[in-house]
Amino acid sequence: MKGLIYKIESVIANLALTVTTLDVNTTCTWILHQPKLPKDAEKLRRS
Repeated sequence: MKGLIYKIESVIANLALTVTTLDVNTTCTWILHQPKLPKDAEKLRRS
């Protein structure tokens, strides 16, 4: 049971990292709203 929980946590962590990376590298489609990103998320930005 513990092994299953660790696998699920790993999948959730990887999904969160992927979503954050995509969010950092895209811009908002609305003209006036671009939310502020955390400073740690700036490290994931592509050059």
